[in-house]
Amino acid sequence: MNDSFGTRLRGRLDKFGPLCVGIDPSPALLDAWGLDDSPSGLEHFSRTVVDTICDVAAVVKPQSAFYERWGSRGVAVLERTIADLREAGTLVLLDVKRGDVDTTMAAYAEAYLDRGSPLAADAVTLSPYLGFGSLEVAITSAVANDAGVFVLARTSNPAAAGLQQRVADLVIAGAAAANAGHRPFGPVGVVMGATLPTLDHSLAGLNGPILAPGLGAQGASPADLARLFAPVRGSVVPSVSRAVLADPKRLRSMTMRYRDECVTYLTD
Repeated sequence: MNDSFGTRLRGRLDKFGPLCVGIDPSPALLDAWGLDDSPSGLEHFSRTVVDTICDVAAVVKPQSAFYERWGSRGVAVLERTIADLREAGTLVLLDVKRGDVDTTMAAYAEAYLDRGSPLAADAVTLSPYLGFGSLEVAITSAVANDAGVFVLARTSNPAAAGLQQRVADLVIAGAAAANAGHRPFGPVGVVMGATLPTLDHSLAGLNGPILAPGLGAQGASPADLARLFAPVRGSVVPSVSRAVLADPKRLRSMTMRYRDECVTYLTD
């Protein structure tokens, strides 16, 4: 790869519209699809999602936990899913929410960001709760590998509101510093819940993408996102999962519906 993560992401958003589709093969969704809760069911689900939406969604976000629960067999399916998406040219955001001391973060970075790793993605989600500085090794690795990271700032989980209210400004400030001088986006994005009642944080100087989970089944609409993120709506990457995954027969049409609505509300 020669283009930075920010350049590739901006290009995908401009071409396909601002939407990230999660691959969340929970037992309930496997059952709804008529699949066994097994590694083979997991693989069928994942391959179907990749084949159906890889050419209409800007970003696809596999949730690692649903693969890890099957041990090495599930991780093997995750490796193939990432490889299939990347071969199709789809931007892969691996949802792992890792955060630890620097030596451990170096190992996580090698696993998820190093180009030679079988789990290498375009970007990963990270947790800042050992301090934003603990993520420096991962951010450095992301830049070296033309990859990106999305750091948890404010999620929609009510139980986390008090803690995250204090942490979010530190995350945003750290991300803005890491993104300084990069165009069109820096390598560090933030995660901000789409169902937050108000934003309460300035993102004007972030110079990075904003992953906004909560579209669809959790209650947020593209119009809500346009209101919540009005000053920076062009940097928002809404994430939808269950609302498009519920019915395999409607997977493509629902993805395109959400994508088109996000284009209407989040682009100029």
